[in-house]
Amino acid sequence: MKSLTEYLWMHVPSRVGFVNITPQVEALVAKSGVKEGLCLVNAMHITASVFINDDESGLHQDMQRWLEKLAPHEPTSQYAHNDGEDNADAHLKRSIMGREVVVAITNGRLDFGPWEQIFYGEFDGRRRKRVLVKIIGE
Repeated sequence: MKSLTEYLWMHVPSRVGFVNITPQVEALVAKSGVKEGLCLVNAMHITASVFINDDESGLHQDMQRWLEKLAPHEPTSQYAHNDGEDNADAHLKRSIMGREVVVAITNGRLDFGPWEQIFYGEFDGRRRKRVLVKIIGE
């Protein structure tokens, strides 16, 4: 069995944002030499997410508005966690969007459905964070 472990470093200059990391993950799949297997992509910070969806700007705007309605940043005093911090909403948004995805590798390529792409979701940005990519298979 082959395996590859790599880390992507993310830096979103704004508090909230989505970054399409599909090309970087595809490059790592090619580097791994795995033809049949699995690819795990995991946000290693509890205020960030990895998820799969369509790469369409209107959808991303809708997602950001929806998340802000579910867990608004302001007023920060509404959260018990925000005793000295201001990112309780980011923890909640991460819980909704998830921490990781697993994608099958078939014939050496990520085996996506139509329009699927992998995204890094940032909910408390302005600093570097890691994303784990772990590929295993034959």
